[in-house]
Amino acid sequence: MTVAVGIDVAKDIHWIEVKVAETGTVLTSHAVENTPAAIAGMIDEVHAAETVHGPARVGIDLLGGIAGLLEAMLIEAGLTVVHVPGLAVNRARRGTVGGEHKSDPKDARVIADQVRMRDDLRQVTAMREDDVELRLLVGRRSEIVADQTRRAARLRDLLVSINPGLERIVDVTTKTGLWLLTRYAAPGELRTAGRARVLAHLRKLDHVKAASITALADAALAAAHAQTISVPGEAVAADLVRDLAREMLTARDQLHHIDRRIEGTLDRHPDAALIRSLPGMGATLTAEFLAITGGIARYPDGDHLAAAAGLAPVLKQSGKVRYLQRARAGDSALKRVFYQSAFVAITCDPTSKAYYRRKRTEGKTHHQAVLALARRRVNVLHAVLRNRDPYRSQATPHAA
Repeated sequence: MTVAVGIDVAKDIHWIEVKVAETGTVLTSHAVENTPAAIAGMIDEVHAAETVHGPARVGIDLLGGIAGLLEAMLIEAGLTVVHVPGLAVNRARRGTVGGEHKSDPKDARVIADQVRMRDDLRQVTAMREDDVELRLLVGRRSEIVADQTRRAARLRDLLVSINPGLERIVDVTTKTGLWLLTRYAAPGELRTAGRARVLAHLRKLDHVKAASITALADAALAAAHAQTISVPGEAVAADLVRDLAREMLTARDQLHHIDRRIEGTLDRHPDAALIRSLPGMGATLTAEFLAITGGIARYPDGDHLAAAAGLAPVLKQSGKVRYLQRARAGDSALKRVFYQSAFVAITCDPTSKAYYRRKRTEGKTHHQAVLALARRRVNVLHAVLRNRDPYRSQATPHAA
């Protein structure tokens, strides 16, 4: 006999349900505080159940984050831990009586039943320190990028409302454009300052070509002279533009600092050089891949890794009808890593470029061809990591 354990993870209070796997008999079901002492007591309960009913498998619906302490203590205690994705929990719960009703005890029960019935759940193993660092750094980087995108959209909206001509010529994704906007945004400000002062402000930036500075200053002044009318709220909007420009410059520095830390972590990681040997897998995508997967230990082969990324075709069969269609599930972040790296690879890797062109001649669209290449490269990357052999373009063992 065996024991199936389901834990619904939450910030302050987890809920655990322990069942006899063969019969479904509930041994215990209760709340557990997210504290070391309470989790240790819960682990003792699981071990006690093991002495009577056999080895236990513990299912959790979240990895890392609020589940970090729980996950670490379960693995440290020598328990077999598996991941039951939240989507699987939601769908399984909807198949029960009153399935639309959600509660922590019910989700813990569903997780325990998934552990009882399924043998394809991926085991959770202790992550290396480098992998944890990458997960944290990549998560923070993603937050900053998302905030930067939001700020850029807001800045453009404000700028076009008071100075459409300047909005058309200033690239708010560049340091030079943002630096200009930290001082000058409204047309009247530029006209009053004049060319000499605008140039003096821009020249405070290091490592910028003089020709670029001159061209931006002249274009900004031309836009200012073309608009002589002031719009309502111009002064406040200009102040907000300046604030957003300063925030975006600060965020650029933060991204640069995080990227340096990511590079340093990758230099120590045993898999990073192998992954980066695959064309298109730069530092950021390599870090994201390792942060999501922690390596390939959880994926027996390329097919499992492709399924996790939502890149493996899904079989649809009903009666005599049988066909394959694109997967709609899977980890979207992992799928994006493979898609973006494939997109880059068709511009720099002869093997990937030839494969892409072959798919286009077969009638596939650009998007379909890149997806097909991404799927192929999943197997290549898995082989590179499994064999500990860097990718070589046109090499037979790893041909993409």
